[in-house]
Amino acid sequence: MAEEAPPSPAITPLQQMLASGTGAVLTSLFVTPLDVVKIRLQAQRTPFSKGKCFLYCNGLMDHLYVCQNGNSCTAWYRAPTRFSGTLDAFVKITRHEGIRSLWSGLPPTLVMAVPATAIYFTAYDQLRDYLQARMGSRGHHIPLVAGALARMGAVTVISPLELIRTKMQSRPLSYRELRVCIRSAVAQDGWLSLWRGWGPTVLRDVPFSALYWFNYELVRAWLCGQARLDKATFAISFVSGAISGTVAAVLTLPFDVVKTRRQIELGDGEALRAPANKSSSTWLLLQRIWAESGTRGLFAGFLPRVIKVAPACAIMISTYEFGKTFFQKLNQERQRSGL
Repeated sequence: MAEEAPPSPAITPLQQMLASGTGAVLTSLFVTPLDVVKIRLQAQRTPFSKGKCFLYCNGLMDHLYVCQNGNSCTAWYRAPTRFSGTLDAFVKITRHEGIRSLWSGLPPTLVMAVPATAIYFTAYDQLRDYLQARMGSRGHHIPLVAGALARMGAVTVISPLELIRTKMQSRPLSYRELRVCIRSAVAQDGWLSLWRGWGPTVLRDVPFSALYWFNYELVRAWLCGQARLDKATFAISFVSGAISGTVAAVLTLPFDVVKTRRQIELGDGEALRAPANKSSSTWLLLQRIWAESGTRGLFAGFLPRVIKVAPACAIMISTYEFGKTFFQKLNQERQRSGL
C-alpha cells in the first residue's frame, strides 16, 4: 500500500504573506474608487475646512486625513468638478482628471495596509493550524479564537504607525522633526501614548475578526457540502467572504461608530496641536451616543459600511485562497520533481 502523503502540501509563512499581500493590493484597487467618489461627493456638499478631518478607506483599513490649504498630499479631495451623483462622479473624474484620479490617496495608505493585512492573514492561518493540531476536531471555536488573536496582534503592530502617519499628515514634518515629536510625546505621556486609540480599534476589529473567520469557515464548509466538493472554489470563497463580512460588519457597527469619533478627535487634536482628550473612553462614548440618538445613532452608517465591507472581504479572501492554492500546487510540483 502506498504511503500516504503529508496532510498538507504546506505553504510557507512567506508564501502566505505573498498571497495575502496580493489580495490586499487587488482589494484596494477595486474598493478605493468607491471611497474616492464618496469623499468627493461629501466634500462637494459640505466643504472640508482647514484642520478638519475625514476618514478614507481603501477596503483594508481606515485612514485619517487632515485637511490642509495649499498643495499637499491631501489636496486630491478638493478638485473643483461638480457632480450630480455617483455615476456622474465616476464619469467626470475619469474624463476630466484621468482614470488615475479614482485611486487618489492610495499609495501612502498601501504602505501600511498591505503589511498589516499580510501580518493579519498569515497570523490567522498559523494560529488556526497550531490550534487544530493541538485540539483536533474538538476545536469548533478555533477560527473564533485564531481570528481574534491574529487581529489583536496586527492592530498592536500597526497602531504606532497610524499615529505617526496622522502626525505627518496634520502638518509638514521632516523625519528629524517627526523623531523629536515622537520622543517628546513618549517623554510626556510614556510609551503607551504611541498606542493611543488602540482600545476602540481593538473593540471594533477583534470582534469583527472573530465573527468573520468563524462565519467564513462555517459558510464555506456548508457551501462545499451543498456542492459536494472537498475544497472551496474561488466562487465559494467569494460568497463566503461576502456573507461573513456583512454579518460581522452589522454586529460590530456600534464600535465602528465609536472608533470613527475617536479617530476624528485624534486628528482634530493633531491638527490644532491640542493635547489629547483623555476623558472620552469607549464606554462613555457609547453611552453618550445612545443618550443622544438611541439605537439609530449606534448603527449610523449601516448601509455604507455593508456596501464597503462586503465586497472588500469577498475580494480579499477569495484572492488569498486562490493564492494559497497556487502555492500549494507549486510546492506539490516541486516535491514531485524532487523525488
